[in-house]
Amino acid sequence: MELLQVQNLCKVYGTGETAVQALRDVSFTMKKGEFAAVVGESGSGKSTLLNCIGALDTPSSGSICLEGTNLFGMKENQRTLFRRRNIGFIFQSFHLIEELDVEQNMIFPLLLDHQKPKREKVEELLEILGLKDRRHHLPGQLSGGQKQRAAIARAMITRPMLVLADEPTGNLDSKNSQDVMDLLLKASRHYQQTVLMITHNAQLASAADRVLRVRDGVLTDLGGAKS
Repeated sequence: MELLQVQNLCKVYGTGETAVQALRDVSFTMKKGEFAAVVGESGSGKSTLLNCIGALDTPSSGSICLEGTNLFGMKENQRTLFRRRNIGFIFQSFHLIEELDVEQNMIFPLLLDHQKPKREKVEELLEILGLKDRRHHLPGQLSGGQKQRAAIARAMITRPMLVLADEPTGNLDSKNSQDVMDLLLKASRHYQQTVLMITHNAQLASAADRVLRVRDGVLTDLGGAKS
């Protein structure tokens, strides 16, 4: 079943002679539970693509549908609520709240949506990501790898339809990068989570089900990385 449908997506910044076409007629789909990597040089349009799919940026034309819902066919307040409940984000710089410990950061999206965290789901995710012994640590007491695992937990606690990861290992050394990638894959398989990840790391991209390349705003489907 197709979970994500991106059709004829274009994004232009500026007008006239200074206009920059960041995305050029991008179309692709993703199935439920699929893990895809997006590769490409800096400035190629990768982050713009992720931001549009995550409804953090508005495309100039085209459509993005998540399980049949057109993200830009609804009012802004409706889109904000839909994004909060159905799309998880993992950023390179973690974006953890420094005054909250790991568990509090993790359940924050649920509390923001006036939901009560289910203890068994919290415990399960802490176990999968190896954070049980760090649950009451503040971000300042964590290593880079532990911070990113906490960020993954926060993105997945709501069981979103889609997780968008923008260079999730960009601030980590090679050992921690591989560890975080392995845990992200493990969590996505366990929850049948659909993940779209930007990475410059060819080795990490090779672990994905599929690789998409963006070059000068044009997307090419390179197919299965494991084939």
